[in-house]
Amino acid sequence: MQRIINFILRYRTTFLYGFLLFISLVFTIRSHSFHQSKYFNSSRWLSGSIYNTTTGITSYFNLNEENKRLADENEKLRSLLFNQAEDTLAAQYPRTDFDVIQAKITKNSYASPRNYITINKGSKDGLAQDMGVITTKGILGIVENTSSNYATVQSILNTKSNINAKIKHTNYFGSLIWDANRYDVVQLIDIPRLVPVTVGDTIVTGAMSSIFPENIPIGVIRKYGLNEAQSFYNIDIQLFNDMANLKQIYVIKNRNRPELLELEKRTADAQ
Repeated sequence: MQRIINFILRYRTTFLYGFLLFISLVFTIRSHSFHQSKYFNSSRWLSGSIYNTTTGITSYFNLNEENKRLADENEKLRSLLFNQAEDTLAAQYPRTDFDVIQAKITKNSYASPRNYITINKGSKDGLAQDMGVITTKGILGIVENTSSNYATVQSILNTKSNINAKIKHTNYFGSLIWDANRYDVVQLIDIPRLVPVTVGDTIVTGAMSSIFPENIPIGVIRKYGLNEAQSFYNIDIQLFNDMANLKQIYVIKNRNRPELLELEKRTADAQ
């Protein structure tokens, strides 16, 4: 206590000066409108700067939570999109064919002829072989193997990949493959030469697959030419996805796929 008293006595002149300065500023601001205006403007600027800084720091530390919220929202919206009715009559009987499960990529390869992607969801999350995998921009691949907590996905950048695809707003279907030359370009084959093809046309998933819903984006036509037999086009597709920069993905489960496969097997066995 004595130290505090000694400190105050030692700097009493400074304290007195500060007190008188404060009193004089209060009287000056209160007696002049110009000074009042400057004071309040400065206060608003200072409080605004502090608020913006605080908000920026808080937002930064809440990014993971916000990203998780957006991913959950995307999952719900995509599930609604894939299950929407296609015409007025069907709208009376809404479809519930597809479930959407969000996941994250833990490992991604894109530089070898047979590329695979590992994701952080597995069989305990409802994943199984031959489920489609997409991002917000387009298709990514198909689930090949699962463990309890993880799954491997055969990337579309895999020479074994073969996915049904079509030119958007048409019913002309072909097969999406990869020639292992560029990680941002895949090929669409088996499109007949009579089909009108234009650079820039959008390519989407077709309706001949039980893995992907129809009209999932893939990319746009980069260039095209006829094959040696001059009967079908060989088309290069510029992918919407940046296959070297992927993180958040969605797995699509077709609830009716087992039934479809069983029916097709029985039909084939009867031949």
